[in-house]
Amino acid sequence: PPIPASQSRTSLQCSGRMRVYLMVLCLISYSVDGQIEYSISEETRRGVSVGNIAKDLGIDAATLSSRKFRMITSSSKQYFNIDVSTGALSVNEPIDREQVCELKTTCFLNYELVLENPLELYKMEFKVLDINDNSPSFPLNEYRLNVAEFLSPGARFTLPDAQDLDEGTNSVQIYTLSPNEHFRLEMQIRGDGSKYPELVLEKTLDREQQALHKLVIIAKDGGTPERSGDADVVVTVLDTNDNAPAFEHSVYRASILENSRSGTLVTKVHATDLDEGQNGEIRYSFSNSTSADLQRMFLIDPQTGEVKVNGILDVQRPLLEMFIEARDKGAFGMSSTAKLLVEITDVNNNAPEITITSLSSPVPEDALSGTVIALLSVVDKDPGENGKVTCQIPANIPFHLKSSFDNYYSLVTDGPLDREGVSEYNITVTAMDLGSPPLATRRTLWVQISDVNDNPPKFASSACDISVTENNLPGASLYQVSASDPDVGENGRISYTLRDMGFEGGALSSFFAVNSENGNIYAKSTFDFEQLRSFHFQVEAKDHGSPALSTALTVNVLIADQNDNIPVILYPVARNGSVAVEIVPRLADADYLVTKVVADDADSGHNAWLSYHLLQPSDSGLFRILANTGELRTARSMRSTDSIKHKVIVLVKDHGEPSLSSTIALGILLADSLPQALPDFGEGLEVRGQLTTLNLYLIISLACISFVFLGFILFLVLMRLLHCRTTHHRSCCCSGSHFPSEVVEVSGVGKLTHTYLYRASLGIGPSNNNLLLNGDARNIPNAAGLQAPASCIQIQKVKSDHFNQVQIHIHACAPACTREPGGCPDAGIPGSRSGRPPGSGRSRRALPNGGAALAVKRGTGAFVQEPRRRF
Repeated sequence: PPIPASQSRTSLQCSGRMRVYLMVLCLISYSVDGQIEYSISEETRRGVSVGNIAKDLGIDAATLSSRKFRMITSSSKQYFNIDVSTGALSVNEPIDREQVCELKTTCFLNYELVLENPLELYKMEFKVLDINDNSPSFPLNEYRLNVAEFLSPGARFTLPDAQDLDEGTNSVQIYTLSPNEHFRLEMQIRGDGSKYPELVLEKTLDREQQALHKLVIIAKDGGTPERSGDADVVVTVLDTNDNAPAFEHSVYRASILENSRSGTLVTKVHATDLDEGQNGEIRYSFSNSTSADLQRMFLIDPQTGEVKVNGILDVQRPLLEMFIEARDKGAFGMSSTAKLLVEITDVNNNAPEITITSLSSPVPEDALSGTVIALLSVVDKDPGENGKVTCQIPANIPFHLKSSFDNYYSLVTDGPLDREGVSEYNITVTAMDLGSPPLATRRTLWVQISDVNDNPPKFASSACDISVTENNLPGASLYQVSASDPDVGENGRISYTLRDMGFEGGALSSFFAVNSENGNIYAKSTFDFEQLRSFHFQVEAKDHGSPALSTALTVNVLIADQNDNIPVILYPVARNGSVAVEIVPRLADADYLVTKVVADDADSGHNAWLSYHLLQPSDSGLFRILANTGELRTARSMRSTDSIKHKVIVLVKDHGEPSLSSTIALGILLADSLPQALPDFGEGLEVRGQLTTLNLYLIISLACISFVFLGFILFLVLMRLLHCRTTHHRSCCCSGSHFPSEVVEVSGVGKLTHTYLYRASLGIGPSNNNLLLNGDARNIPNAAGLQAPASCIQIQKVKSDHFNQVQIHIHACAPACTREPGGCPDAGIPGSRSGRPPGSGRSRRALPNGGAALAVKRGTGAFVQEPRRRF
């Protein structure tokens, strides 16, 4: 059975010390050209003799004191002592090789011996031999692994290295694993030649049977006696995650200044995982193989893999070794490890230099992936790690840098280009060396993307609706279509054409035209809603690229109705201009259906919405019509006193704007049986038009004018009466109805046969027959109503510049006038006293005996009587 680890360590330490105490060292010494070399095992106890300096150097031991012998060393401790009296060299303090030489494979301590009188200088070199005084140890007592249950046999998992400060065969030589049926242990070699253990899956795991496996890994050295150390390995079985992260490099190297501040970037590691989702998301951390002091000294970003200084670099070693683990976030938690070697160096004072050797711009947007855009040269003048440069560009652009050779990089396309999305790129190339802190140089490349015709014109929608009112004017713009093309130049210039889709009304070009530049659609003819209500066609938008691309837009045309059709009365039908006759029982009750007027309108909508109305029935209270249905019914019961013959006018109008209407005349005969002959409804029942607003205004205007005229006549009559009361010839003026038989009477209205202005003067004077002969009375019609003796009528023609006038002098002489010889005085006729010639009787004294003068004018073909003047 295996010996417990604690008991094994104790027994090995005790046996090692006993061997040191009992061992007699064989000292091999030799001197070559003033140099002597000794070999001594570490942990040699104090006082053990190493050799004799005087004897080995051939010097008299008695002279050492007088020659001021002394030993010079750079070590802070004095590990050896020389007896100046005998020259014996012995151990002054035990040597711990692991403390003095750390990780060096060969450990030497150098001393110088100085003698005076004469001055002599000798060099001494002590080779410290390793003994197996350290047992292998693991950084942790327990390690946990997550293993997918569906991994095939042969899967490998990295285990932590055991640390042994001894060297050679005294260091770790072999690893063993506790017996189990699922795993075995194999050794692997890293790139630097170091070995590490791997856990190899031999048998497929089944998490449902056993979810946890506890193993023990044992590290053994090759010393005598053999020393060992162990650690527990706990394997947790998880679900499948079959791709572990893979680092770009197995070993990362970086150099930083020993006085670097906290937060200084050391390097950035990068691993990739072929899995997706959380199984492909990587988290970086230091592995368990990294010592605890280094994990406190450095910090790694779990997301980006950036390793930074996390404190003061309080180390004496020039090279620091760390192990970085990249573990994905999948359910299986697979991981891989890379070594990071950090060298503590001086200041990095030279930044990389970027030189653009060639640049191709613009780049066609249809360039294939992998097309070379630019060639860059990156040089860093610093030596070593400070001169190693990594170049990168932003990750969110379709380009990537490809390392060509030496310090040259090619900028190549890494995806499709779309000028319409991004027309140009400002690519920042970042060159960063591996110094600490790293120095970086940025250079911006301006890359333009040239256009190709890869986008067809695009309408906002695949179809559109336009409305055209019928009876439109030819040439009017109906609609404007617009397509967009994100291309530029000729590739984005669009022309519009019409595309026929089986237009039923004839050739599409005879109805529509489209402006090829702006997409305006014009009507070339007039549309009739009653013949064609809707149709559709396509407008094609085509660019001018090569090859040309096009897109079609379906245009649905709807013809809007206008009120251009009057209602057509279908029933009842009036034939040959006659009146449709309906017979109603003589004593029909109220609401009796006389007939129903049926009409139709070729329009649609409100333009075809008909209503029915009655216009001036012979008896307005006897019939009524329903406005919506057109049913003509009796408004009340028929009476025996009602007329047997009625005529009504039915008006049918639509609700268009403006409204159109039709009328039909209906003759209604009240009879209990069909008569042998229908009466005539045409005479005496003519339809009068509706009383419109204009007619109402005309009637009111005529009434006002009539009242004003009657008022004026009344005013003249009143003035005449007032004057008759105040005159001295009251008998002549006011006794118009008591004229003697000789007095002439003028009454009535007659029509004149000639276009003359007539004047009639009435006077009182003696009868004179010869005066009648001087005038021409043939033109006085009998209908004029002039009644006078022939002796009192004188007719004269008076010529004027504008018309002919005839003066008619009618003399009705009073007795006083007739008794005077020579006729009436101042009558203005021959034989009067005044002796005035005819035609001058316009003075007031023309008829002193109170004669009356009437002027008869031709106005609208009738005589109009008006007072001329007072006699």
